[in-house]
Amino acid sequence: MPYLLLASLIWAFSFGIIKTSLAALDPGFVGWARLLLSVALFAPFVGGPALRERPLAAQLLATGAVQYGLMYVLYLSAYAHLGAHQIALFTVFTPIYVVLWSDLRERRIRPLGLLCAALAVGGAALLSERDLGSGDLLRGFALVQAANLCFAVGQIEYRRLRIRRPELRDRQAHVLLLVGGLVITGIATTLRGGWPGLAELDAPAIAALAYLGLIASGVGFFAWNAGAVRTPPATLAVMNNLKVPLGIAAALLFFGEETDLPRLLLGGSIMLGAAWLSQRAARSASPSAKLREPPR
Repeated sequence: MPYLLLASLIWAFSFGIIKTSLAALDPGFVGWARLLLSVALFAPFVGGPALRERPLAAQLLATGAVQYGLMYVLYLSAYAHLGAHQIALFTVFTPIYVVLWSDLRERRIRPLGLLCAALAVGGAALLSERDLGSGDLLRGFALVQAANLCFAVGQIEYRRLRIRRPELRDRQAHVLLLVGGLVITGIATTLRGGWPGLAELDAPAIAALAYLGLIASGVGFFAWNAGAVRTPPATLAVMNNLKVPLGIAAALLFFGEETDLPRLLLGGSIMLGAAWLSQRAARSASPSAKLREPPR
């Protein structure tokens, strides 16, 4: 779980940075630039079976295309319709997608996992606005939910792949995931005519992309997928919502937005309680149900 906490803390600042510094740029281009910097960061580590085996490489590229590429195009498009705090709040449903996709792939239903995910959703819902309001907000909401689904599918598929292939190291495989996303965002940028954004970059936008590409996308995605391999699906689902109160806290403290502090504290406490509950249940599971600790 420390990997997931690290990623959540890193991502807490992303919502406000994107809204204040990059919202005017094409979302496909922003996603492409972020992933390009991430690829450069992890390129020295690529190797092992991720490069030697074409079927494995294809799986990693496809997973990254969904988890990073499609997710970024949809998620960044939502900034044209929503504020940063709204986007953070609307990621509340990601745990449900994580649990449902995991159960679908394993052909079983785990009531405890759904209970923990539902508890996390309830905690984050305490922070949400009572009314979605206009059609513009509804469009943004739909974009965020589609992005949430892509992110959920990608992290579960990577988790399943790594458990099947324990000799595969996260740092060697990560660059192929990023390349898969880079291809999709590049195609989206071309189709949307977003490449002129390169000439529109100013110093704040370059600084924002540097943080988002090297830290949020590079280190954050690596830490998240590494944590996903080592975490039961129920806990993974819950931890997907930790960035909601963290993102709101960052908006409150660093980006001048307003929020309800008592709700923030109460919602975050409920979600952390759900994470503790799922971790406790995982420890008491039968030995055959526990995850092996794979190499990094």
